[in-house]
Amino acid sequence: MNPSAINPEAFRDALIDWFSAHRKDYPWRRTRDPWAILVSEMMLQQTQVATVLDRGYFTRWMKRFPTPAELAAAAESEVLSLWEGLGYYNRARNLQRAATVIRDEHDGRFPRELSTIESLPGIGRYTAAAIYSFAFNKPAPLVDANVARVIARLYHFDQLIDTTAGQKFLWNTAAHLLDQQRPRDFNSALMELGQTICKPRALRCKECPVADWCQSYQQDRDPSALPIKKPKRDTALVDEHAIWSQRSDGAVLLQCESGTRRKGLRKLPLRSVEHVANLPVIYRSTYGITHHRVTLTIYQCDCVKDLQSGESWVPITDLKSTPMASPFRKALDQLLTSQ
Repeated sequence: MNPSAINPEAFRDALIDWFSAHRKDYPWRRTRDPWAILVSEMMLQQTQVATVLDRGYFTRWMKRFPTPAELAAAAESEVLSLWEGLGYYNRARNLQRAATVIRDEHDGRFPRELSTIESLPGIGRYTAAAIYSFAFNKPAPLVDANVARVIARLYHFDQLIDTTAGQKFLWNTAAHLLDQQRPRDFNSALMELGQTICKPRALRCKECPVADWCQSYQQDRDPSALPIKKPKRDTALVDEHAIWSQRSDGAVLLQCESGTRRKGLRKLPLRSVEHVANLPVIYRSTYGITHHRVTLTIYQCDCVKDLQSGESWVPITDLKSTPMASPFRKALDQLLTSQ
């Protein structure tokens, strides 16, 4: 598992040659604008490329917020509404916080120093390195899930990667392999190798451009067994009971989300199971969030006497622009259609 076991020059050439012939065409690869690259990196955290591309999130966002100044000046409700469906809404809030710092502390110009980029709100080591290499073609190693998987298999690293020692090995190895002259292409190639060839399952080892250096493949070990991570937490089952109440003028009763995860979003009001015991069920769905599996049940409630904290009637004309988490948006759209 010694990083020096691989000839880095030959490895780099083979990887970049493959990337030159097979690279995917993404809109964030057609630009050197660090702001656009930051937006793409934030959107792609815990979200598949197809979701960001096929549903137009990146294009819509950049059309509305082409520079940090536009985002910094926007209302949070608009920001969250445009992000709706991507989940993990703190990413959108962090983007707006970073945009505000760029506007107020850097005269609206995106910083070019790695340490300064990493100091922006919500930007960690990986995201800063991605911007530094993709926007400015400056050498900085980066490790995301795809790169971690490639490196673990390349060196047959059969220890936990989500420990301090495991992370140190991955980042040191990425730094050793990094092409100092072509960091943009090298980092893009290493990530794309993990996306398309060295996948979690359905590996394509015989098509891999760096199979000659892969210790797992060359030693007839099972690459799919790597990387090794700590066991996942058990999934907790949660029941949510919500009410559907709509006035004669079309306004729908909604409730502000509590907590930091969905702050600024709205949802159908939640009630205790005792409160809804005698109400008719009109909708049921399940959805996952972090380590929870939620069953959402919605009940028809035609008479709401007293509004609870954070509840208000939202005009039907405002519902589309009201930011809402996907499970409740899906329910809302279906219930409005069925009325």
